[in-house]
Amino acid sequence: MAESGSAGREKRGMKKLWRFGGGVKLSGHKTVSDPAKVQRAPLPKRLYLPLRQHIGAPAEPVVEVGSYVYKGQVLAVSSAFVSAPVHAPSSGTVIAIEKHTMPHQSGIAEECAVIETDGADRWHPDIAPLPRPGLLSADELRARIREAGIVGLGGAVFPSAAKLKPPRAIDTLILNGVECEPYITCDDALMRSRPEEIVRGLLLVQRVVESAECIIAVEDNKPEAIARMRDAVEKLRASGVGGSDAIEVVAVPTRFPAGGEKQLIKVLTGKEVPQGGLPYEIGIVCLNVGTTAAVYDAVYEGRPLVARIMTVTGPQIRQPANFEVLIGTPVQDMLDAAGGVVSDAHTLIMGGPMMGTRLPHGQVPVVKASNCILVENAALADRQPAMPCIRCGTCATVCPINLLPQQLYWHARGKAYDKLDRHHLADCIECGCCAVVCPSRIPLVQYFRYAKTEKAAQEARDAFADQSRVRMQLREARLARLAREQEERKAKRKAARLGKKKTKVPIDQAGPATREMAGEAREVVA
Repeated sequence: MAESGSAGREKRGMKKLWRFGGGVKLSGHKTVSDPAKVQRAPLPKRLYLPLRQHIGAPAEPVVEVGSYVYKGQVLAVSSAFVSAPVHAPSSGTVIAIEKHTMPHQSGIAEECAVIETDGADRWHPDIAPLPRPGLLSADELRARIREAGIVGLGGAVFPSAAKLKPPRAIDTLILNGVECEPYITCDDALMRSRPEEIVRGLLLVQRVVESAECIIAVEDNKPEAIARMRDAVEKLRASGVGGSDAIEVVAVPTRFPAGGEKQLIKVLTGKEVPQGGLPYEIGIVCLNVGTTAAVYDAVYEGRPLVARIMTVTGPQIRQPANFEVLIGTPVQDMLDAAGGVVSDAHTLIMGGPMMGTRLPHGQVPVVKASNCILVENAALADRQPAMPCIRCGTCATVCPINLLPQQLYWHARGKAYDKLDRHHLADCIECGCCAVVCPSRIPLVQYFRYAKTEKAAQEARDAFADQSRVRMQLREARLARLAREQEERKAKRKAARLGKKKTKVPIDQAGPATREMAGEAREVVA
């Protein structure tokens, strides 16, 4: 099922490619959902819009309960640099701003704007194609991307406007069409259905970051998508569109997790992102194909990010397919659109079988990061009991980050957080390669996720304790200072009283009665 990778270099076509360490070969199951066509999902009765669908500061609502909103109208905004606004995916009435279950296996709830749709799906009257988008400056393009609420649609959901303002020059812009998780075909479907829009969006981003080189990376198991993307590039090149000469479509080997940002950069350029660093530090920016398609919509059509293509698939869904779905649509609505589930013995996963997240129920909403709903057999989703670790080292062989998963496992079990730091737990991308090859069936990724959560909670508790200790020390120092000042004031007042008693008043400064008595005394003495 899986085999390890090796460091090295290979040549395919015109582009020299490298290999990242580790990784596994997986059964793709890509034909389960047909990527050749995209269906439009039915309009749901209600939409649940989380106010934070991105990394960074949450957006604050600018509408009230009872407000009528148009499709594309702003619902929430934020002034923070790392943040993104949220827009109404359809027209209707805001019936609540309340906490609702999020797509997370813990069932955590976050603030959401709830819209009851009116069925008209009316766009806001101010939303229209922008005149002459080719004349927009880099700053104007970046502002437009921010206003449209665009985030990374490959799963990272980092606000794109912030990502496209790196603090150093960018040499290479990479467009990630490597969909390495089994079952997921939404990017494949997007590249087949909207290749020219993807490339035009890439050219807009290229103007923003001013990169000299653009690479569109697609796995070699997607020949139709590769052909469509190359045809789109050639068409724009023949039309004389500026920047298209710098674009190259590259087929990369199918190996999980080749779609990971750091792994893809290694494959395409041979460069490695520094440990704990970001791609811009080596002059690279990497975006998902869905992100550049959203950039095209924002700049050429004037439309914010309110919908995305998503795969609904798995052995327990009747009619697997790719859908264009509105953000905020309940997952259950998507299951119904795909013909419903085969049986009640199923498990819902947001994402793929390797890095996806189990859902508590079908009423959680589709968010900007949602690329797939996998309906898995419950019996397969529930792992068999784990056996003791035999220290075979297979997990270390397949780790694409060159970590030592077995050591992380032992330290995670022992809650040795300082040792987890020394073994770089934070660099784990939770790809699941280690777990899929483990002969003892140990759910390693679950241990690592738990350890990260506990470590963060412990650090928060330690930080709170440190702050409390500092506040107590400051309070004690302040009280001691006040006590000293009070003692000093008392001492000064006492010294002042004693000084008044001992002071002799000169006779020429005394009052008349005193001077008369002093004169009489001198006469008696005489």
